Amino acid sequence: MATTSDIRKGLCIRFNHDIYKIIEFLHVKPGKGPAFVRTKLKSVTTGKTLDNTFSAGHKIEDVRVETRTYQYLYPEGDTFHFMNTEDYNQITLSKDSLDSPDLLKEGETVTILFNAEDNMPLSVEMPAHVILEVTHAEPGVKGNTATNATKPATLETGARINVPLFINEGDKIKVETEKGTYVERIKE
Repeated sequence: MATTSDIRKGLCIRFNHDIYKIIEFLHVKPGKGPAFVRTKLKSVTTGKTLDNTFSAGHKIEDVRVETRTYQYLYPEGDTFHFMNTEDYNQITLSKDSLDSPDLLKEGETVTILFNAEDNMPLSVEMPAHVILEVTHAEPGVKGNTATNATKPATLETGARINVPLFINEGDKIKVETEKGTYVERIKE
């Protein structure tokens, strides 16, 4: 058993007869009244997110997890195929278990969390950043640089994100997977 002081991002807990992964949390100590922890939880079975507030010191049942390294192979409908990099076993996971499936490139190495009790996959943790090629971007408008002007761009995985005006088709860019935002252009 853990308490609210053990809450951290990525922790898997048993809550409302389901297993949830903590996406965000905030410890709040108001001037009046007791402290509490505001959390955003994502169900590892359904992919739905919910907000919940735990009072300080509340007991939570954490789920023991094991992490294993897998390589992303290919998508098939709403399922994604992964291969264990150590024993080459393959597993398929639904699109709901991935936080940002549109940024996943074939051959990318990810970490998959497994429930240590029944060996079921819980969720896929993407690397912090991925490098993707821009496949389509409208040309930037000259003189439109007074502020941080951006334009939509399509990446090789099909994801659409906003990039600065100087990014062109064929450029490789670094994308933050958690927020799905542009970080920098990669020079070759």
